[in-house]
Amino acid sequence: MENILELLIVFFGAYLIGSIPTGYIIVKVVTGQDIRKSGSGSTGATNVKRVMGKKWFFITLLLDAAKGALPVVLASFFATAFKSIGLLPVVAAVAVILGHSKSIFLNFTGGKSVASGIGTILALNWVVGLIIAAIWGTITYFSRYVSLGSIIALAVSPVLMYVFNQPIAYVCYCALGAIYIIWLHKTNIVRLIKGEENKVR
Repeated sequence: MENILELLIVFFGAYLIGSIPTGYIIVKVVTGQDIRKSGSGSTGATNVKRVMGKKWFFITLLLDAAKGALPVVLASFFATAFKSIGLLPVVAAVAVILGHSKSIFLNFTGGKSVASGIGTILALNWVVGLIIAAIWGTITYFSRYVSLGSIIALAVSPVLMYVFNQPIAYVCYCALGAIYIIWLHKTNIVRLIKGEENKVR
């Protein structure tokens, strides 16, 4: 019973942290606008860039990544239930992703969870996280499509977790997380196929 209670605390705590709408707050405070009414309607860093420019893109990106990493780090250090299989850090990671994309503070709207997702992977394994971040940055830079970089980087994350001999819970999380985030990018995929996707520069 104590294990289940700890699992629930981790899940709902991480979900609330993930639900903090970083991009929405930044745009609202600085410009007074509701970012959901601009560009793609997402609260993520890419849409913040469309509204406020490159500097705020990077600020939002870093804050969202930190928001993703924090619950996972806390669960890794302080959670005791199911420690042998590394379950609670993964529960925290799943919850923070759901919180970012379906924020309770924004009527269950949000961003596409890429930066937060990379933050969770960094917290689970910093080497894999850095490789994923490098893949995302490289593909985004040369293709000029944030969505393409995001899709490819997260798609290879479960393979990298497996190659680095991480717990099966981490591999499964990256696989399911990649599927979820790619699903959130379904409209971007359609635009990429049609050649209509927005470029970052």
